[in-house]
Amino acid sequence: MEFDADVGVELLYDAAALSVVGIMEVFSHIGDILAARKILLRAMRERRPSLLVLIDFPDFNLMLAGRARKLGISVFYYISPQVWAWRKRRVHKIGRLADRVAVILPFEKEYYRRCGYTVDFVGHPLLDTVSVTVSRDSFLERLGIDPGRTVVGLLPGSRRREIVTLLPDFLAAARKLADGRSDDFVFLVPRAPTVSEQLLEQNGISACRDHLDIRVLSEDRYDLMAACDGVVAASGTVTLELAILGIPTVVAYRVSPRSYLLGRLLIKLPWFSLVNLIAGRSVIPELLQDEVTAENIAGRLEPLLREGRERTRMRQGLDEVRNKLGCPGASGRAAAIALRMINGHEH
Repeated sequence: MEFDADVGVELLYDAAALSVVGIMEVFSHIGDILAARKILLRAMRERRPSLLVLIDFPDFNLMLAGRARKLGISVFYYISPQVWAWRKRRVHKIGRLADRVAVILPFEKEYYRRCGYTVDFVGHPLLDTVSVTVSRDSFLERLGIDPGRTVVGLLPGSRRREIVTLLPDFLAAARKLADGRSDDFVFLVPRAPTVSEQLLEQNGISACRDHLDIRVLSEDRYDLMAACDGVVAASGTVTLELAILGIPTVVAYRVSPRSYLLGRLLIKLPWFSLVNLIAGRSVIPELLQDEVTAENIAGRLEPLLREGRERTRMRQGLDEVRNKLGCPGASGRAAAIALRMINGHEH
């Protein structure tokens, strides 16, 4: 048990240990999942909280919700699971177990309505956190980079598996983009706290330093992203961050072959990136599994790095997505719902 006095939160179990992507990958974390389950169920029995607030992570959280209902604890599901993507019948389980549900993606409210449930669209919390502190020129000057150079972001993710499976191809694409013009390009790689520099070096960074001007940075993440002319990124929340900043993006992802095959059977969506799902059309290029090659990445990214029709069209699409995310203040609106529930005004 750990208590973070700075924010007033007692951590019973680190959620980072439960964060996995892919159906088969869950099995490697089963020990953490069972341990967290035991600790949280005991806490609910012994402490009887006024409200259980659940965030995404459906299978684990719906188990907690079921137990909370038996104990007479109100349930607020904030950031609904992606029931619209797969296992769609879970929407009815959520409707039965949760007293209130808040969603952060604009199309989710309509999806719940069609299924017979009323939920609150509170907007996306990223609108309160994604911000730039300095101008592009000032940021590049701090790094000793000529602002006239083409700046490309390589964002391979924050999980070890993402680094191993994506970074080598991102770097190979960088070499193709800069082939014969290395002085014109600089490549920026943000290093997440969950990723060691050694892991990045072992997966291609070290071998590229003689050929590319490549910088690995562990701070000022949004300033880095905003300074880029274009980015190739692992699929995930980062694509929405880039959309809010208006940065042209190519999105890529790989999971294990088994997870991919199962996913194809279970998930029936026209796109896998949140940006395109929110837009309801293809705004950013998507590369999945075997499509993730240096040739494909460089080919999709190159026309986005210069002013022209493709870059203009994409930036217009990103503006559209940004506007659909709602207004700042999502967390405050969700907190207001939680407080009303605690005070007994809403169920």
